[in-house]
Amino acid sequence: AARLSGGESRPVSLPLSRIRVIMKSSPEVSSINQDALFLTAKATELFVQYLASYSYKHGRGKEKNALTYSDLSHTAEECETFQFLADILPKKILASKYLKMLEKEKRDGQVGEDDEEDEEEEDEDE
Repeated sequence: AARLSGGESRPVSLPLSRIRVIMKSSPEVSSINQDALFLTAKATELFVQYLASYSYKHGRGKEKNALTYSDLSHTAEECETFQFLADILPKKILASKYLKMLEKEKRDGQVGEDDEEDEEEEDEDE
């Protein structure tokens, strides 16, 4: 069992009751064995520790002696192992940049639609 800094012994630091609620939210799960609950909690804890340490070692936060959100999102984008987290940990962008991206996509989409309509009209003329 892992020792916490307070000297008390707890096998996992994540709350088992919350993990049970998350596991039961799946429609396929009817009951949860205590061993399965413990192993899921421990595996989650170890995964979060690994993600944090990897992100810290390979991120810019090391310079500031801190782990930042951008370190985590960079890891999710760049490391193949963590790419499944890219949607959950997107890179932060300014709202102004996001609005510009939306405008550009809207313009590009309209141009693409206009091109398709022109092609359809040419086909009808032939």
